[in-house]
Amino acid sequence: VQLQAYGGGLVQAGGSLRLSCAASGRTFSNYGMGWFRQAPGKERKFVAAISWSGGTTYYAESVKGRFTMSRDNAKNTVYLRMNSLKPEDTAVYYCAASDKPFYSSTSISDYAYWGQGTLVTVSS
Repeated sequence: VQLQAYGGGLVQAGGSLRLSCAASGRTFSNYGMGWFRQAPGKERKFVAAISWSGGTTYYAESVKGRFTMSRDNAKNTVYLRMNSLKPEDTAVYYCAASDKPFYSSTSISDYAYWGQGTLVTVSS
């Protein structure tokens, strides 16, 4: 499974970005997907997850109401729309694919495949 994340960049506080993650290598629509982030000097943390069908989403409390995760199974792509960005959202954002079909999780240990990360920098 290969995951390619892109869409990061520099944005001012209050601004928006949309991250994308293109997947290849297996039946994309059978697997839950997630976004995680890692700030400098900190551990990688859960941001959002979406079920295999896209019908259910999960969010960390810190991003709830500001971030929206979605997927387009026809394009083998997941998205993370980030609004009202704050300086504390600055991190490398990673997309990840679960290791079990038809399974969703907010736990980092349930994700076996990872993209290369895309840097989001929010200036104050």
